[in-house]
Amino acid sequence: MTLPRHPPALPAPPWRVALVGACVGALLAVLWGAPAQWLASGVRWASQDRVQLRDTRGTVWSGSATLTLTGGPGSQDARSLPSRLQWHLTWAWPGLSLTLSSACCTPTPLQWQVSAGWQRIELALQDQQSVWPMALLTGLGAPWNTLQAEGRLQWQSTGLRLDWTAGQLHWHGQSELQVHDLASRLSTLRPMGSYQLTLQGAEPGTPSPSLTLATLQGPLRLSGQGQWLGQRLRFTGEAMAEPGHEDVLSNLLNIIGRRDGARSLLSLG
Repeated sequence: MTLPRHPPALPAPPWRVALVGACVGALLAVLWGAPAQWLASGVRWASQDRVQLRDTRGTVWSGSATLTLTGGPGSQDARSLPSRLQWHLTWAWPGLSLTLSSACCTPTPLQWQVSAGWQRIELALQDQQSVWPMALLTGLGAPWNTLQAEGRLQWQSTGLRLDWTAGQLHWHGQSELQVHDLASRLSTLRPMGSYQLTLQGAEPGTPSPSLTLATLQGPLRLSGQGQWLGQRLRFTGEAMAEPGHEDVLSNLLNIIGRRDGARSLLSLG
């Protein structure tokens, strides 16, 4: 009779199976009940301390905090939303569903869908409209702390989708930001006007997303065009005062760009 070369494997002892099950259960319990502070720490790290979730409550999956923008490590500039930011994170195959809301700014919650694959992360936003205080940007430091801009930011998006593939960011859809009743401490003219920024995602046959700045109304006229090249935005535009408002807007025009006669030339990137 030929004996088997390897004896049959014996079943794991019951205590070992129970131990593994207990460890897996404990791990899931920890993750499910992970405090919101864990999320706050991740946001601070990812934003280099420019976006902070303060006074956190709840868990990573369902919680709230005070959203604060800062100028980064060591900066004394900080500005918070007037109402708390609330979030709910749930599994939604093949990724996660994130809902964000704040009483001051979101008539309906913002619905994000997050999915991931091999060297790829996709972030899609359900079509939405929201209104945000422009003074929040002051917390980011220069140049916003110099401008001390005030007004309402009305944001709406259609088919907005961000796709990171192999380290490259691709924008799809359209996002529109309207600035209503813009004012600044650099000018006694209040308001100076209302404006619109339109971000058009890259469509088939186009090299990269484009950005357009236009004036809706007001004595301060702003216009410009921009385009994302890789991870950088290149933007050129101009600012000028309507006839009869040159003197009251002269100081602002000197600061925001390079003067060229009556115009102030704007450049970024």
